[in-house]
Amino acid sequence: MCIEDGAFFDCDNLMSIEIPNIVESIGNNAFKSCDKLKQFEVSDENTTYCDVEGVLYTKDERKIIKYPEGKKETAYNIPSSVTIIGRQVFYKCSSLASITIPEGLTNIGSSLFLNCTSLINIIIPKSVTSISGQAFYKCSSLKSITIPDSVTSIGYSAFEGCSSLTNITIPEGVTSIGNYTFYGCWNLISITIPESVTSIGSSSFYN
Repeated sequence: MCIEDGAFFDCDNLMSIEIPNIVESIGNNAFKSCDKLKQFEVSDENTTYCDVEGVLYTKDERKIIKYPEGKKETAYNIPSSVTIIGRQVFYKCSSLASITIPEGLTNIGSSLFLNCTSLINIIIPKSVTSISGQAFYKCSSLKSITIPDSVTSIGYSAFEGCSSLTNITIPEGVTSIGNYTFYGCWNLISITIPESVTSIGSSSFYN
């Protein structure tokens, strides 16, 4: 059995989902914009998926599928077992103020923390080499972020709309800054760009 792409998209009164043992695959954005969803409950007999404290994982706990948008915890430590984080896993998780990413993860995926409006602090490990497009889009409470020296690329709109961000240092090794990367960062007063950067995209520092 498959839960199709966007199956429960915008079900804004859905608070809990039980996934039976017969579910073998879950499509993209299956639970996106379920802003009151607080937990997943997966059958112990399911061989593909499991839940860990209400968060949806693959059975081996190596990949996070979805963090419930309505979960009220303010901090989350991603377990060290995780090597893959799905696209938009933390989309619109407006209660989270702090997230810790484990060593071993190499990429901050596309739109991963999009609209996490309460996110103030995030620790990016030295294993990360790239920050993808819209990774922190409209994280309007994010005041500062340390990008490790291991990062070599920052995608389009990665920090667009981070209106509380005041300063940032781009590490040596980064060669390109994508389009709209810091678009609308109204309070940014200081940014350090290393000699390694050879291209800066359109409207990167607009407004």
